[in-house]
Amino acid sequence: MTNLAVKGLNKRFGGLHVLKGVSFEIDGPELIGLIGPNGAGKTTLTNILDGAIKPNSGTVYLNKQRIDQLPPYEVARAGLGRTFQVTRSFRRMTVLENLFVPALALNRGHSREEIAQKALEVLEFLTIDHLRNEYAQALSGGQQKLLELGRLLMLDPEIVILDEPFAGVHPRLMEVIYRYIERVNGAGKAIILISHQMDSIFTLCRRLLVLNYGDLIADGIPDDVKRDPAVIEAYLGADEEESNGEQGGRAQS
Repeated sequence: MTNLAVKGLNKRFGGLHVLKGVSFEIDGPELIGLIGPNGAGKTTLTNILDGAIKPNSGTVYLNKQRIDQLPPYEVARAGLGRTFQVTRSFRRMTVLENLFVPALALNRGHSREEIAQKALEVLEFLTIDHLRNEYAQALSGGQQKLLELGRLLMLDPEIVILDEPFAGVHPRLMEVIYRYIERVNGAGKAIILISHQMDSIFTLCRRLLVLNYGDLIADGIPDDVKRDPAVIEAYLGADEEESNGEQGGRAQS
């Protein structure tokens, strides 16, 4: 059973304390929403989990293997994969070639014919099989997101982090992403979903983690989290500050 144990993560950038002793654990194929106001520390936490940056203190274990000091490619091989809020693809490679990269990098002994067959099945599932020979740079923003999801399917990680998968996506493609999440989770994979679209979070997720200014202020089922005074204060406080900031900006202009 997949286990991710995050213990006491702290991260500072100069004098800014971005994560403050964050701890949580994932057991099995959980579908978890990671939410919080802008600046809460979600991206920093994600970047530590995937190896892009190192914590100042604390540990991350995936299936009893410590991964917080590993480079991203070793974290991926250990079984944790992610997408990015701003999509990243090999723009001068075709869609099909983009799917080959993670499968070949893993070097699990599959032939090129087997990899090609799986890639075509993934593209058909994501409804972009007609784009297989298009260069990635020619895809729309929503199609780019589907391509990233396809590369994760080729990587076949045990834990998937999806960073704002619905942002800027056409409603038809959102339905495809919903099916993707249900398929991956149904296959026994754990998912951490980061999104500002609360409807999607509360529809899909059975557990929520809430960050605010680097603190994990809530961890529980959605109904409980919605009623948590600390969560209400974090979101209402953020809205009030943004509103005051906008008013101040208009007054100065």
